[in-house]
Formats: sequence, C-alpha cells, structure tokens
Amino acid sequence: MLQAPKHQVAGHLASDGKLGPLVDDSGRFYKPLQGEGRGSKELAFYETFSSDTRVPDHIRKFFPVFYGSQLLEASNGSGLCLHLVLQDIVSGRINPSIIDVKIGSRTWYPEASDDYIKKCLEKDARTTTVSLGFRIAGLQLYEGKESGFWKPGRKEVQSFKVDNVRSVMRRFVSSDSSIGNENPDCSFAPSIYGGPAGILEQLLELKAWFEDQTTYHFHSCSLLILFDKESVLKGSTPVAEVKLIDFAHVLEGKGVIDHNFLGGLCSLIKFVSDILSESKESSIKANEESEKPHNCTNNGNCT
Repeated sequence: MLQAPKHQVAGHLASDGKLGPLVDDSGRFYKPLQGEGRGSKELAFYETFSSDTRVPDHIRKFFPVFYGSQLLEASNGSGLCLHLVLQDIVSGRINPSIIDVKIGSRTWYPEASDDYIKKCLEKDARTTTVSLGFRIAGLQLYEGKESGFWKPGRKEVQSFKVDNVRSVMRRFVSSDSSIGNENPDCSFAPSIYGGPAGILEQLLELKAWFEDQTTYHFHSCSLLILFDKESVLKGSTPVAEVKLIDFAHVLEGKGVIDHNFLGGLCSLIKFVSDILSESKESSIKANEESEKPHNCTNNGNCT
C-alpha cells in the first residue's frame, strides 16, 4: 500500500491531485522524476554515486540508500511514472521533529536558464540564503501529545529572518517548543546537538569531507536534521540523524572544492555550536546556583 509521506516537510506533496512522493510500509520512499530533465539528472547522480569508489564508506551514511528506479502509478492519477526508490529516512520513527535546511548562499547552478537563475536570486534575497548561507525550507517540531506538531506553511517558512532561524534551532531541542515560548530551554541540546553521535559531530564529519572532496558540487541540496523527541521525553537514548537529500542539480566538481556548499555548512555548524555552548553555560550556572551555601538565621529563615 503506497501513501503520501505524513512527515514530509518540504518539496512537492502528493495531495489534492498533485504529483509527489509516496512511501510504503517496508521503509521505502518513491520519488517521481521531476520534469525538465531534473528527475533524470537526479537518477543519474544516484546511479553514479552508488558505485563511486571515490566516496568514503563513512560518508555514504549521510545519503539515502538508493534501490534503483521503478514505474509506479503517479499520485496525481496521470498514469505510470518512473520513480526513484530510496530509503524512507523517517521510517520507524515516532513523531519525529525534522528541519529541512537548504545549503548554500547560491541555489542556482551554472548551467541554469536565465529565468531559473532570476527566480532563485529573488527567493535567495528574501530568505536567509544570502545572509546566512542556508535557509530553512520546511520543518515540523513535535510539541507533545496534546499539541501535536508545529508545522508552519511554506510562506511562513520563507519569511524567516535570522532571528527566526535561531529561534527554530533552539526550539528544536527544547522541552517546551510551543510557539508562545519566547525563551526555549534547549534542555535537549547536549544529547541531540552534542555528544559523540550528535548533530554537531555529524556535521563536522561532513565538513571534513567537503573540505577535501572535489568530485561533486551540490547545488540546491538540503540537509535533513531529525530526531524522536518523544523518545527523549521517555528517557530513551535519542537517535539524532543528518541526511543529505535532493540531487537534481549536482554537477561535476572538476577538481574544485564546493565552496558554496561548504560555506553554508560552516554557517549552520556555527549556529548549532553556539546553541550547544549556550546550553552548557546555562547548565553550569544552574548547578552553581543550586550548590551555593545558604545563610540561615536562628528562626529557620534562609537566604
């Protein structure tokens, strides 16, 4: 049984008769090939990348597993359509919090048409793409059983400024991520952003590769950052994950470092690192306050 992904936060949605991706119960994600040659380019990338011996094994974990392609009935009822068959990244997760981050201060690619470049420049200018080197393309934050998810619409997400991005990144790892909370506690930052398997270490591992690799240039690609907040609330060990997605505009690196992607990645790393540092400082201050000796009078009143 194929169905629309319930945890998709960006891109084309398979709803209201529109063409979009589908998922099954076995952990596979079916992405229809996009028009204007973008889909065939993404398929070609996956086919090349899956057998490229220049890509280290430890880097492959950041990419969805590629299972090939398959003709399936399109979600919009238009008939058979070729789909990429990929790993469903959120399969098996319960109420995952997800942020889709489009990386790079330039989202257009050198071979694009003038109209496409103009469209990208306009969107890049009105978002944080230029100012930060990345922008949030979509998100959902799990707030709890009563509130469910906070999942802002596309227009709201595209209106995010730097302060909004910082707020979202803080709320992502807070015990109370409700929209009315102006001072998120970032209590989950040490276990989600920090630690040997946390988001920061994964981003740094990717950064080390991008500082060296000259095989590919990743234009208009996204990083998915996700974890199960509910499992953290229950005291389970969180499994935070970073995945690269969307490869319709990947070009050959031709021996040149992908500075556009690397710059955006470094900017994102600084955001995550700053929030983690703030969280540690707050924790230290809280411990110091709790350990301060109290002055008590004979009548039992303490200060």
